[in-house]
Amino acid sequence: MSAAILVKASAASVSPGDPLLNIAIFGAFVAVTMVIVFRASKNNATASDYYAAGRSFTGGQNGSAIAGDYLSAASFLGIVGAIAITGYDGFLYSIGFLVAWVVALLVVAELLRNTGKFTMGDVLAFRLRQRPVRIAAAISTLVVSFFYLLAQMAGAGGLVSLLLGIEERVGQSVVIAVVGALMILYVLVGGMKGTTWVQIIKAVMLIAGAGLMTVWVLALHGFSFTGLLDAAVAATNNPAILEPGLKYGLNDVTRLDFLSLGLALVLGTAALPHVLMRFYTVPTAKEARKSVVWAIWLIGIFYVFTLVLGYGAAALIGPERILAAPGGVNSAAPLLAFELGGPILLGVIAAVAFATILAVVAGLTITAAASFSHDVYASVIKKGKASPRQEVKVARITVVVIGLVAIIGGIGANGQNVAFLVALAFAVAASANLPTIVYSLFWKGFTTRGALWSMYGGLTSALVLIVFSPVVSGSETSMIPGADFAIFPLSNPGVVSIPLAFLLGWLASILERRVESADKQTEMEVRSLTGVGAEKATAH
Repeated sequence: MSAAILVKASAASVSPGDPLLNIAIFGAFVAVTMVIVFRASKNNATASDYYAAGRSFTGGQNGSAIAGDYLSAASFLGIVGAIAITGYDGFLYSIGFLVAWVVALLVVAELLRNTGKFTMGDVLAFRLRQRPVRIAAAISTLVVSFFYLLAQMAGAGGLVSLLLGIEERVGQSVVIAVVGALMILYVLVGGMKGTTWVQIIKAVMLIAGAGLMTVWVLALHGFSFTGLLDAAVAATNNPAILEPGLKYGLNDVTRLDFLSLGLALVLGTAALPHVLMRFYTVPTAKEARKSVVWAIWLIGIFYVFTLVLGYGAAALIGPERILAAPGGVNSAAPLLAFELGGPILLGVIAAVAFATILAVVAGLTITAAASFSHDVYASVIKKGKASPRQEVKVARITVVVIGLVAIIGGIGANGQNVAFLVALAFAVAASANLPTIVYSLFWKGFTTRGALWSMYGGLTSALVLIVFSPVVSGSETSMIPGADFAIFPLSNPGVVSIPLAFLLGWLASILERRVESADKQTEMEVRSLTGVGAEKATAH
């Protein structure tokens, strides 16, 4: 038998379903959404249209888009796989991701919508010195977006390796490049309006698809969740999957790692740039609050589904088959779909997963591009004298650059657990952004130096700790398996970097003798709480 036939047979053995069917269903989704994006692009006349969709979406629509933006490849592929492998400890990701929205609702959503215009930098520059804080905000936004993009691209590589039987890294790299090219096209053409509609469609598809699989799994076990759990224990021969501690209870270090992870997840959501930017697409603060309530309901329902799907994958597929698949832990949901409904359901779920990745990377890319063009180019380089047309042109150029960087980074991160990579993005966001946002909104004594120390200190400490953690080196699952320079024992830096960022912001503000404008502080307080003076504040 020739080598070519052996390779083909090997690919067939690891590729469930029909690769052509999978591609066809995904191609249909891309075609439909591309038509919608092109229709939406006709109304992109101003910077507000391109960045914030003309603030034309209702709370319900924006809440659905937030759910579509937030429920990433980590939520669908990573968490289902984590629950299938580590049981209860895997579900802790879901709990952290969901509880985080309480912080976003109570602390950030309304105040941010009232104070800013397009980006997080608008809020920080409201009463602080423009140039330094906008540069810091743009750097932070780009770094967080890059980490999040790595996770989505890694998810794309793992998914395609499973569905198409592409085990060679070269083939997976080509697919990641295709996903990146589609992402660039979506954002270049559709802007925020086109991206939002893609996210709404994707949210409906994802929740409906997960709901269908959830009902199917429960039906196979007599609609008894207890029966499902018993089947999972029997299939894995491991009662520990129902108890805490399988992953995070081994020793004091892993328990502290869990605390660090939980802190990053709960505090990181309210500081993610692409989530913050969504609050600017609604006309009023009331609609911003409504957006978060909608998002909480949709996201909460989905995470209940992941619990059933994760234990369903453990019962029907088993950890050994999941880990042996080309996509590893990220392949649990697609393998479960194939087990339940054969090639057709697998093709549909694959299309949903692809849609998930495309929608999220599009949202991340437009956020990063808006931050650079609005905060750095228009406000710092051009000192507020750039025309909206010039600003949008720079944003589109930035989209292409970010897309290329994301493709290269995604190829490097291919094979990593996407839920874990997203948790790192949350840690960086919580460290670099949240302390500065909270201090800016609630503390009159906060100064420009405090903002810079907090942002750069939180960002640098988080990145340095990640580099010297087991994530990068020191174990077989590290990004660099052969190296070992992991002097920081925790996999998530949040428990150190987040308090450090708060401390640095407070310390620098106290030490700086310069007092920020009292008038601006008062104006910001009134505007953040009432909406008076905010763009379209009285609309609807």
